[in-house]
Amino acid sequence: MLVLGRLARIPTRETRDSQSQPQSEEELHVVVEALKCLCNIVFNSPAAQQASVDIKLPHGLCSNVSMARTWNQEVGLFALRLLFLLSALQPNVREVLRRECDAVRLLTDVLQHTLDVSWVGPYEVAAPDPQALPLPAHDNEMVMETLKSLYNLTLSNPRGEEDDHQFRRITGILRHLLMIRTETEDKTEEVHSHAVNLLMNLPVSCLSVFIDVPVQGGDEKYGGKNLDAVQVLLDFMERRIDKECNYKEGLTPVLSLLTEGSRCHREFRRYIKAQVLPPLRDVTTRPEVGTTLRNKVVRLMTHVDLGVKESAAEFLFVLCKENVNSLLKYTGYGNAAGFLMGRDFLTRGRTQGQYSEDEDSDTEEYKAAKPFINPVTCSVEEPTPNPMDEMTEEQKEYEAEKLITMFDKLARQNVIRPMVMRPDGSLGPLEESLCDPRAQKSGSDSDE
Repeated sequence: MLVLGRLARIPTRETRDSQSQPQSEEELHVVVEALKCLCNIVFNSPAAQQASVDIKLPHGLCSNVSMARTWNQEVGLFALRLLFLLSALQPNVREVLRRECDAVRLLTDVLQHTLDVSWVGPYEVAAPDPQALPLPAHDNEMVMETLKSLYNLTLSNPRGEEDDHQFRRITGILRHLLMIRTETEDKTEEVHSHAVNLLMNLPVSCLSVFIDVPVQGGDEKYGGKNLDAVQVLLDFMERRIDKECNYKEGLTPVLSLLTEGSRCHREFRRYIKAQVLPPLRDVTTRPEVGTTLRNKVVRLMTHVDLGVKESAAEFLFVLCKENVNSLLKYTGYGNAAGFLMGRDFLTRGRTQGQYSEDEDSDTEEYKAAKPFINPVTCSVEEPTPNPMDEMTEEQKEYEAEKLITMFDKLARQNVIRPMVMRPDGSLGPLEESLCDPRAQKSGSDSDE
């Protein structure tokens, strides 16, 4: 490791002074190949990972990062990749990098230099030129490697005033990154994915930087806030939904980010709700049927992956200000029952979240159709004939006794368990209330 470190021009325990920059093409080729070797060895060998720590290779890498402006492109890329591997595979290295090497600030400077950031406020970056060329492929690779290292370093970081300032600067740069293009749509989506992952590690209060851009201005409808970057996140989320693969890693981070942003920032939530849950007009189709963003997210509420369905339901729940009745209005009992039962929300109308008191305004079309909406499917259905209308009283009694016998058989076989509502609103077994006259009396009173 010492030999490879020396060949890669990385200062180590044995060579504490900064190494000279390669002068010839041959020397440059040696440096690049040595860095590639280090990346491969560190990735495959725990012993090499520990040796890297022992010879203070992370310190040397950070020393080189501070001279990023003078890097050759390939040298910079593989140096950043090596830093990412060390911070990913050796958790104890992260604290060393943060506190002893000031790596978060150094990597932020790399982002700033690579993206050619121009600050127009404490945390506001100048708007990108619409005529500017896309971000070159190599710069995009550099940005992604930097974002991955920053992600590792911010996984568990104590918050202080200096950290908060640095995180807000990072958020400002990430906002700028979301607003620019790369050479291909796939690469743009990939770098946006890394930006979303990093944003998830930062304090949610930093998201105010996303919408507070005084120089660029905003929308008066949303209190003068600029929601352009939020729209980019929504578009990114919709593209990930449309891909219909790898939802757990590809979709849940952006869903969680938008959920937490909506929970903590009023304008964030108002704008996203206007895009995802606009006022209801057509209630003739079920909420999960269609191609709108609402239809797509509601379909996720019954996804086979528990994490995906929970993230989607939580997202819509927060957009509805954590109001159960409002959520059911947009999704129906059929889609929301599992989420609400799991959170014990079916017995409570609203949670204790901090939201504004403004109420949703129903459209005239919704008000007219509301009495005919099936609360389970959240849509108006064609009336169906009642099969009992043509039955005699004897037939009805026979069918009722048959149904009771079937339920009794299922209960005795422990296939189902009859339940009742307790006085405190929770569910309990039926036999419990039958054995407790007070609970039975309380239940009969509540039915009245």
